[in-house]
Amino acid sequence: MSTAPARSSTGGSSDDDSPDPRRWRALSVTLAAGFMSLLDVSIVSVALPSIQQGLGTGAAGAQWVVSGYALTFGLALVPAGRLGDALGRRRMFLIALTAFIAFSALAGAAPSITWLIVARLAQGLAAGALAPQNSALIQSLFRGAERGRAFGLFGATVGISTAAGPIVGGALLALFGEPDGWRWIFYVNVPIGVLALVLAARLLPKLSSDRPRGHVDWVGVGLLGGAVLALLLPLVQAESGGLSRLSWLFPIGVVLGVVFVLWERRELRREKEPLLDLRLITQTPGYAPGALLGLVYFTGFSGVWIVFAQFYQGGLGYTPLQSGLSVTSFAVGSAVSAVVAGRLVERYGRRLTVFGLSAVATGIAAAALVLLLAPPSVAGFAVAPALLLGGIGGGFVISPNITMTLRNVPVRMAGSAGGALQTGQRVGAAVGTAIVAGVYFGVLAWSGRNFHLAIAVALGVAVVTTLIALGIGIADLGNEKRRDSGDEPERDPRDGPPYHVLHE
Repeated sequence: MSTAPARSSTGGSSDDDSPDPRRWRALSVTLAAGFMSLLDVSIVSVALPSIQQGLGTGAAGAQWVVSGYALTFGLALVPAGRLGDALGRRRMFLIALTAFIAFSALAGAAPSITWLIVARLAQGLAAGALAPQNSALIQSLFRGAERGRAFGLFGATVGISTAAGPIVGGALLALFGEPDGWRWIFYVNVPIGVLALVLAARLLPKLSSDRPRGHVDWVGVGLLGGAVLALLLPLVQAESGGLSRLSWLFPIGVVLGVVFVLWERRELRREKEPLLDLRLITQTPGYAPGALLGLVYFTGFSGVWIVFAQFYQGGLGYTPLQSGLSVTSFAVGSAVSAVVAGRLVERYGRRLTVFGLSAVATGIAAAALVLLLAPPSVAGFAVAPALLLGGIGGGFVISPNITMTLRNVPVRMAGSAGGALQTGQRVGAAVGTAIVAGVYFGVLAWSGRNFHLAIAVALGVAVVTTLIALGIGIADLGNEKRRDSGDEPERDPRDGPPYHVLHE
């Protein structure tokens, strides 16, 4: 396939044609910090019983430790991405990482559940501010084939952190024991984070694109934040009855979303920098289908880890560590294939995600069949090959999709574009967790606690969402072929915005 012309074959920054010699070391540091922040989305789930025991709280309070982090993480993504574009990505990265370390320490030291929830809310904000700087820094530091490899490593980080959370959490609980082993889930971020902060201050270059550029759309921040809050809060509280209790927030979220779109169009007409430039969606090749594919894929991808943990621990009596180890093959397959996919994306493009989604759907369907039929004593081992196939497919989905979605985004918008992409993934994860877990518990109650049937049906829902994402990928593959045939001319996104100011 054809690609946008690159002025340097070795990669470089947005400021000139010379690649920064520290770019790969800088990337390794930013990915380590990103891994910590994404790991904290799922690592705490296995520690909820330990938190309840250690702080003497109920299930509802402990659940806020998980859902509160996911909520504020999603709220921060787009505003923080835009602030990175406006105030400097290096500056935002260092501020967000410092805050993440501090709030991790406060969470570990929490003497009460209220303290812990507040610390987790603040930690989620810091993690959400950190995440879009990663993709934006890749856009700034790399180009051409190197950018695909860098996004391959970024995709591997996203996939591994999501799948490895239960494993790492289970290992820490096994190592430090009850009732205070959960504290080390937060404390472990401190030494790693401090080391990453020192290295980031030394290695992250000060790019001319990082100079402050003034205007920040604070009205847009409030409108989008309100819309995301109204949509996410019922979803992240689904396990404690949030869907029925807070369903009135959904129409409010829709109204705020419509007002946000109208406001952003007004900002464009006034030739001001909006929070989210809507031309990313309407006029940037590949961005809208890539963002939609990511949202739908994460709906199934994120939901399965909750039901796996419930099935293994509640149904088969596994320990948290055994439960985490039972899904290791998915993490291993995803890690290896994401790196490989990053090297192949410039050649094969959207075809990689079509292949990956096919493998994920096949792997999860096979896992559902195995867990339905396999004896409990061998279920964890018997499902490993199916999860390995799903993991290999997952690696061919996440990193190529990020690359294909962001490849035509102007670097000056990289932070807000990456934040919007990840916001869709967080919304998808919240929806998927609510739906897939809801189906699991619903079937469990209906079937008289038939855990094998419940996990099979829940995984079937994940297969359906993956097939929907596959349909989106196939449709965009056709669009990609039309662009490559010359119907839509390729351009270097670093040369400026590919569009005019919109007019009514």
